[in-house]
Amino acid sequence: MTSTKANSALDIASRALVLIGAEPITSFDSSSTEALVASNMYEDTVRASLSMSRWRFATEQAVLNQLTDVPTGRFDMAHQLPSDLLVLHAVTVNDNRIQYSMYGDKIFSDSTANETLVADYTFRADEVNFPSYFTMAVEYSLASIFATAIARDDGLMNLMERKANVLMAQARNLDSQQQTTRRLTTSRFITDRRS
Repeated sequence: MTSTKANSALDIASRALVLIGAEPITSFDSSSTEALVASNMYEDTVRASLSMSRWRFATEQAVLNQLTDVPTGRFDMAHQLPSDLLVLHAVTVNDNRIQYSMYGDKIFSDSTANETLVADYTFRADEVNFPSYFTMAVEYSLASIFATAIARDDGLMNLMERKANVLMAQARNLDSQQQTTRRLTTSRFITDRRS
């Protein structure tokens, strides 16, 4: 039985480099062109990939801390957003969505001081928690960038980008199966059809 090695940023970047025929890197701080490009493009590519979908492995809930300073106008309350937030999906009170606006790292709403606000959001997950389907999609996304910046090969870039898009779509499909299927309420449609 073989053991699986946990992913790191360096592992993912190195595998993406190998996909375009470049040498893998042993450090992001190396003086090689590969390390220079990888260190500058890796984090933005991962964050963009995480932000593209509501990945179950990178979704969290957090109770928002109420701030003592109130908004200048239009809203009654201000709450601090989590520091690891990439994309805010919803804010709820007692499982009911509320109206809010995001201002920098805060949300403003017309909630009351007695209400507990809960945010559903995407966070920057660690590489060791990336499922293999997401890791592969990110590797091909990086390979597409590396094909342009390092190999200077538009044909290779297009090939890697197409493969990345296919893998990302497959990853979204697999990830969507990580929760209970929502039941479609059809009674409204049946009532409307009868009238």
